[in-house]
Amino acid sequence: MFPLKDAEMGAFTFFASALPHDVCGSNGLPLTPNSIKILGRFQILKTITHPRLCQYGHVKLAKFGLYHMTAYGDDVDFPIGYPSYLAPEVIAQGIFKTSDHVPSEKPLPSGPKSDVWSLGIILFELCVGRKLFQSLDISERLKFLLTLDCVDDTIIVLAEEHGCLDIIKELPETVINLLKKCLTFHPSKRPTPDELMQDNVFSEVLPLYTPFIKPASLFSSSLRCADLTLPEDISQLCKDINNDYLAERSIEEVYYLWCLAGGDLEKELVNKEIIRSKPPICTLPNFLFEDGESFGQGRDRSSLLDDTTVTLSLCQLRNRLKDVGGEAFYPLLEDDQSNLPHSNSNNELSAAATLPLIIRERDTEYQLNRIILFDRLLKAYPYKKNQIWKEARVDIPPLMRGLTWAALLGVEGAIHAKYDAIDKDTPIPTDRQIEVDIPRCHQYDELLSSPEGHAKFRRVLKAWVVSHPDLVYWQGLDSLCAPFLYLNFNNEALAYACMSAFIPKYLYNFFLKDNSHVIQEYLTVFSQMIAFHDPELSNHLNEIGFIPDVNVFPLHKIFHLWDTLLLGNSSFPFCIGVAILQQLRDRLLANGFNECILLFSDLPEIDIERCVRESINLFCWTPKSATYRQHAQPPKPTSDSSGVRSSTPYFPTECPDPPKTDLVSFHFSGFFFFHCLLILCSYCHGHFRQSNNRNLLKGHLLGALKQFCPVQWLLDSWFVRLGYPLQYSGLKNSVVCIVLGVAKSQI
Repeated sequence: MFPLKDAEMGAFTFFASALPHDVCGSNGLPLTPNSIKILGRFQILKTITHPRLCQYGHVKLAKFGLYHMTAYGDDVDFPIGYPSYLAPEVIAQGIFKTSDHVPSEKPLPSGPKSDVWSLGIILFELCVGRKLFQSLDISERLKFLLTLDCVDDTIIVLAEEHGCLDIIKELPETVINLLKKCLTFHPSKRPTPDELMQDNVFSEVLPLYTPFIKPASLFSSSLRCADLTLPEDISQLCKDINNDYLAERSIEEVYYLWCLAGGDLEKELVNKEIIRSKPPICTLPNFLFEDGESFGQGRDRSSLLDDTTVTLSLCQLRNRLKDVGGEAFYPLLEDDQSNLPHSNSNNELSAAATLPLIIRERDTEYQLNRIILFDRLLKAYPYKKNQIWKEARVDIPPLMRGLTWAALLGVEGAIHAKYDAIDKDTPIPTDRQIEVDIPRCHQYDELLSSPEGHAKFRRVLKAWVVSHPDLVYWQGLDSLCAPFLYLNFNNEALAYACMSAFIPKYLYNFFLKDNSHVIQEYLTVFSQMIAFHDPELSNHLNEIGFIPDVNVFPLHKIFHLWDTLLLGNSSFPFCIGVAILQQLRDRLLANGFNECILLFSDLPEIDIERCVRESINLFCWTPKSATYRQHAQPPKPTSDSSGVRSSTPYFPTECPDPPKTDLVSFHFSGFFFFHCLLILCSYCHGHFRQSNNRNLLKGHLLGALKQFCPVQWLLDSWFVRLGYPLQYSGLKNSVVCIVLGVAKSQI
């Protein structure tokens, strides 16, 4: 998106038409409000960034897309367009509503040729220097435009009607011919915009404009620096530097920061009386018949269009950022200290990094620094991939989350070409299940519940199914797709690429046609993780026969959880699951099977920040081999310092493949002693540290107890007998590692 420069932000709004409350759709669900439909269609307008819309700081075209986002006027109670500029065929068609017509009788929507007529009226006004039809009321204007079918020369009639015939006669012949082409009454004879561009009047103008080349996107195979040019005189750049650094940021970033600084768009519109509300008692009719017909109720004009633009003041935002120095807007990526906020209160901002995440996300100054830093790092992706990982461990700014997730998942290449090449239209057997699942997936969210959101859901899910013929669609794939689609609503290709990269890493072979062995192994390892970190809870769950299963969190909680999840490997979800159970521990221990089922069907509030913090600790405390899965994704080759491709798996290659098929038999996880030894050393030293020092295998471990153990103890209740001298009361919530001596007589 282009920088703000010296422009100001403005806003205007309108109300969608209301739907009846006692009507359901064909799927039996309540009708989607028209406002939700409009919101979904509006999103595509954010992707239109042609410089001719706002060139050199002067707005050329604004408030466009109203006809598209309102479903050709079907979702609002006012006509789309200004009467003086409407094409005759649009006027003749009149206003229609879907509820008033069967689908076969629905008129065709207006096309580009109707816009050519409107362009002709605008050009005519520019040539004569006055607005047309100002002396006529609306009904007379519409009637006059419809009578132009009976005249031979529309230009002459319009000029005579407005007393500007002399001005028209002085125009060049090429301009008059252009006006005649635009103001051709019959749309079948009227040229299209492409045909109009071939007119002679543009032959001398077109060479003056540099053709617009859409810049390469972040995830594409094209060279992003191909058109990068530097001025011959570098010193001139220093002279042109503007001290208004905020003006160099994109409009999207400025609006996001404006909201954080206390900006309230709805409040601004209410203050300007664009949004008006009435007390409910004032909306009641004076007289009501038994059949429901009412009288005496004044017409509510709030549903009509008011295209007044309200200017949004940036004073509050600029005042909030007045102490931020210029260095913060241009951090040096090669400098280790460049990621620190820069201002007169450096210490305060540095301390902000230690505050709770929800506070950091609402801190305007902190978010400004994080957004700028991530923006520059992402523009250097994949060269700065390691630094993106480093900064993501601190936090991810919500505005940059979609692109950052893609970078963490390693998305690269021509993702748009790959996505466009997938057949998403041909019917497949999975279509029916997708249609059933989508209306039930995160429908509390306005974007995902809109018809446009459903269509995008359908295309992305179908693209994944078609492009992975060895896998199948299982229920839950829609919930997996939802976060990626929400963050990349206007970039389906990136949402598809992220989901395609996420599934092999964290859910490898989960979507096989027969995935029972994969699910069984996953649940086995998860049960063993619970037993390793909380034996008491594990024993209770085994006694009542309850196996914690999947659950879906709201989107706003998923985001914070996945910010950390994407930094871990395929075993990290186990730690998240155990951390969630830790928050529910007391309630689980106090209830039986039926109560636990009800608890998970209506999951109580979970502290996500605490969950993230504890899951990281659990990950550090867990031996690598304890989370080994036979059906996990095979390790990918990586590059070492010399640039040679080598394979460096997370799990050791000597890990066995135990037959993990019985959840009851395998309550305890098996792991390599060396991995446990590393963790025990970390306990003894009071912190976590990873080491590959083989000398740790020799010598005495601080805090260890030596106990004589007859061989028969190993055969008959050895663990119970050994428990007494170890004094378990003092070792609760600690890792107890039992090592058998070489002579098998000492432990």
